[in-house]
Amino acid sequence: MLKLQKNKFTKRKGPVVLVIMDGVGLGPDYDGNAFNHARKPILADLMKNSMFTKLKAHGTAVGLPSDDDMGNSEVGHNALGAGRIFDQGAKLVQKAIESGDIYTTHIWKELIQKPLSDGTALHFISLLSDGNVHSNISHLLKMLNRASEEGIKKVRVHILLDGRDVPETSALEYVETLENTLSQINTKGYDYKVASGGGRMITTMDRYEADWSIVERGWQAHVLGEARGFKSAKEAIETYRKETPGLTDQYLPSFTIVDDSGKPVGTIEDGDSVVLSNFRGDRAIEISVAFESDNFTKFDRKRKPKVLFAGMMEYDGDLHIPSNYLVIPPSIERPISEYLAAEGVSQYAISETQKFGHVTYFWNGNKSGKFDEKTETYFEVPSDKITFDQRPWMKAAEITDNVIEAVKSGKYPFIRLNYANGDMVGHTGDMEAAVIAMETVDICLKRLLPEIKAAGGIALLTADHGNLDEMYEFDKSGAVKIDKKTGEIARRTAHTLNPVPFIIYDPEFKNEYSLSDVKDAGLANVAATILNLLGYEAPEDYNKSLIKIN
Repeated sequence: MLKLQKNKFTKRKGPVVLVIMDGVGLGPDYDGNAFNHARKPILADLMKNSMFTKLKAHGTAVGLPSDDDMGNSEVGHNALGAGRIFDQGAKLVQKAIESGDIYTTHIWKELIQKPLSDGTALHFISLLSDGNVHSNISHLLKMLNRASEEGIKKVRVHILLDGRDVPETSALEYVETLENTLSQINTKGYDYKVASGGGRMITTMDRYEADWSIVERGWQAHVLGEARGFKSAKEAIETYRKETPGLTDQYLPSFTIVDDSGKPVGTIEDGDSVVLSNFRGDRAIEISVAFESDNFTKFDRKRKPKVLFAGMMEYDGDLHIPSNYLVIPPSIERPISEYLAAEGVSQYAISETQKFGHVTYFWNGNKSGKFDEKTETYFEVPSDKITFDQRPWMKAAEITDNVIEAVKSGKYPFIRLNYANGDMVGHTGDMEAAVIAMETVDICLKRLLPEIKAAGGIALLTADHGNLDEMYEFDKSGAVKIDKKTGEIARRTAHTLNPVPFIIYDPEFKNEYSLSDVKDAGLANVAATILNLLGYEAPEDYNKSLIKIN
C-alpha cells in the first residue's frame, strides 16, 4: 500500500490549487509574443514576487528524444502528475524502429501476413509531419520501406495534414517527401499510393469525444472513399487553398484520391491490414474505437470492414484501446493522485473538453478512471465546437465559476485545473485572438485568487508547454519570417521550446519555505512541490521539490 510521510510544514487551512495555463510559455521579446502583448496585470504582479521561477517543458525534461523536440500537453501533464520523467511515445517509437524491434513483434508479422499471402492491402493512417507531437513522418517512411522489403506489393496511405505542430501551410513539403518514397518503391513493380486525407482538425483526429463528426469524415474518406475526389493529394491541397484563400492545413477538407474513372484508389476492405502510425493517444482513440467496436453508435459506419487494426501504441492502457499495437507505451506508476487517494486526500480536477483528459487521463499516468471514487471529483465543461480564434475566451469563465465553488466548499485539499486558451487559440495562428486568450486567463485569475486567499489556500501557477509566446515564424537569421506569396507575416501555430512560468501565490506566507535551487528544473519537479505544500514528504524517487522547508 502506498504511504506518504508527513513533513514539518504546517499545511494551510485552504486548498492547494494548481492552475495549468495551457500553452503559456516565456518567449523572446518580439512582435509575435502574444503573452507579452496581452494586458495581464495579475500575472505581471505575480511574476515580480520571490516565488517565481521558470521550468523546462520540452525535450528531455519531459521524456522526448532531444531538446530540439517541442513539449506538448500529453507529456507535460504526464510529467506534472507523475513527478518523474518517463521516456515518451516519440522516443519509444524511435528506438523500436531504429533497433528493428518493431518488426519482430507478432503484431507486425500478423499485419503483413494477409497482404503477403492474399495480395490484400496494408493501409497506414498517419499525421503527415515531423512535428513529433502525434507522429513523425520518418517513422511512416521507414515502415513503408520495410513493408516493401518484406515483399508487400499493395500499400495505401491515408494522410492527415498538420499545420499545427509545424508551419501552417507546409503540407505540400511533406506530401512531396512521401510521394518520392512511394515512387521509389513503385520502381520495383509495387503499388504504393496515397488514398485519402484531410486536415487534422476536420478529418479523423478528434479527441475526448468533442466532435465525432470529425471521425466520421475520416471514416468516410479512408474506409468508404466517400469524400471529394482528386487525382493526387497535391491537387486536393492546391484546389482547396485556391477555393478558400487563407485556409490552413489543419482545416483542409477531407478528400479521396481517384483513378481516371473516378473510382477511389484505396478504400479499406475485408482482409486488409490497417496501421494507425500516430503514437500519441488522445487524438487516436476515437478512430481506433470506430475500427474495433462491434457495438458502435457514434455515427453510421455503413460498413465495418473485417481488418486487422493496430495502433502504433496502446492509446488507453485501462480500456485497452486498441487491442493490437506495435510499441509498448511508457509505464507510469504511482502518480501523485494515486498517493493522495491512498492518503484519503480529496481531489478536484476540472477543464473543458479539449483538455479534460489532460487533467485526468494524462495526469494519472495514462490511466482512465479514478484511483478512488469516494475522494476524487472530475468535472468537464463542454467545449465550443467552433475554431477557437472565433471565441478565444473559450470556457475559462465557466471553469473559474466551478473552481471557486470547489474552493469555497472546503471539500478538496487539492484542486487542479487547466485553462485551455493559450494552447487551443495559439494553434489557430491568430495573434489578436491569442492576446485575448491570454487576457481572458488573467481576468479569471483576478476572480480566482481572492477566493483562494479567503479560503486560506495556496495557488501554484504554471503551464505544460509554450505556444502563444511565439505566434510568428522566425527565418534563419532570427528575423520575423514573411510569406513570399502573400507578403504577410508567416504565422506560427506550433508549440515552442521556451520555458514556462512557475509561481507560488501564498497570501499567508511567513517564510516557512523558500524556492530551492534545483538544477534544470522542469515540470516533473512540480508534484513533489505540491506534496510538500500539502504537508507531505515526496517519495524518494520523485524529482526534487521546487521548495525547501525552512
